[in-house]
Amino acid sequence: MSRSPSGRVVIEIDPRKKQQLHAMLALQGITLKGWFLERVDEYMGNGDELVIGLDLARDIGDGGDH
Repeated sequence: MSRSPSGRVVIEIDPRKKQQLHAMLALQGITLKGWFLERVDEYMGNGDELVIGLDLARDIGDGGDH
């Protein structure tokens, strides 16, 4: 994965998972950017392992795409 000096973070994700993630976050009234920045702040503050804190299969339903 390439790195650049810009402030952008670009990752590839399965489109279905992306849609589920956006839907889950919308139900909580937060954006993907806001959620991601909160996780970054937690990780940088703790210096521990990153905990995503989202179980799409549990919270939205598993589409069986494993």
